[in-house]
Amino acid sequence: MPQNPGPPSLHPRLVLASASPRRSALLADLDLDFTIRPPQTDETPLPYESPADLVARLAREKAQARVGAGEIVLAADTVVVIDNEILGKPADATEARSMLARLSGRDHEVYTGVALADGSSGRGGSGASSGSRVPTRLASRVERTQVRIREMSAAEIAAYVAGGEPMDKAGAYAIQGWGALFVEAIAGNYTNVVGLPMPAVEACFRELGFELASFRRNPSGPG
Repeated sequence: MPQNPGPPSLHPRLVLASASPRRSALLADLDLDFTIRPPQTDETPLPYESPADLVARLAREKAQARVGAGEIVLAADTVVVIDNEILGKPADATEARSMLARLSGRDHEVYTGVALADGSSGRGGSGASSGSRVPTRLASRVERTQVRIREMSAAEIAAYVAGGEPMDKAGAYAIQGWGALFVEAIAGNYTNVVGLPMPAVEACFRELGFELASFRRNPSGPG
């Protein structure tokens, strides 16, 4: 009689479904072994969709769209919210200056959705997604952080935008870059504001039965 092959012996490959250098850097700082496969996803909010629902949906869609057999795919989506309005990435310098002027001297919220899709062989099951190319289990989280930006002069805003840093950032600033000079306080997780809340990432891995440390380039190395 043929024997049951059992679970796969190979460790699944980790894929980051994001072109964000900030997310890649956060994983690289942990010495994780991963490849980058940016998604092609329509990020338009649905009618009446809340910020939390938006980032959760987009993260799930990105992860499930990029997962292949033998892979575990991490995806995320981040938005900035002020006055109940979602601020994504600025389309141009004019919009970046407008966003920063709105944030100046005020509190706002940063929402990030994180999703982990497991397409490793033999791990599909009752939680499999029917829309994926392979049987997929999915874990997801949403993180919220409150951020206060100090008062910024028009000259400061213009100089910051001219430097180019705001152009591919939700809300038009980077807390891990020159934008840190304008951040007066945060309440919540710092890496969430960067774009990938690492405690939420670890929680997703554990929900699916993986230890994040097992994806290190040198799993037996020092912690």
